Amino acid sequence: MTRQELLDRLAPCGLDCMRCLARSGGEVERASLAVLGALGGFDKHAERFAAFDPVFADYPAFKRVADRLAAGRCLGCRRSGCLHSACKVHLCVRETGVDFCYQCAEFPCDSTGLEGPLLDRWRKNNERMREIGLEAYVAETLERHRY
Repeated sequence: MTRQELLDRLAPCGLDCMRCLARSGGEVERASLAVLGALGGFDKHAERFAAFDPVFADYPAFKRVADRLAAGRCLGCRRSGCLHSACKVHLCVRETGVDFCYQCAEFPCDSTGLEGPLLDRWRKNNERMREIGLEAYVAETLERHRY
């Protein structure tokens, strides 16, 4: 993977943008499109199927969620900005001229806008990237769930 591909894949916080539920062209969008494609026009049959299995009464809600997941609307934190409105990490790396927070002399800092579990994850992600390098970090993240 080239450096640009790594940067496109990883948010400055270390989260894998390509596995984000909002990423255009990402894994969730592709999987959702595949499921919706396999179901075809099931909408018109869901009510009938609910007579066999009541769970299908919830199909309209499932379809709304699946449609949302299939409509990737983000190009990644570096191009679209973070979906978490309080996050300031993507802005800060632009201002400081680094690709990831761990490259900044002030890391770890208090200007992320993150708190609680997100702040902990940001810190651990960046410490791990610094420790093992970007390529190894990407390989490692692919082995665990995004959420």
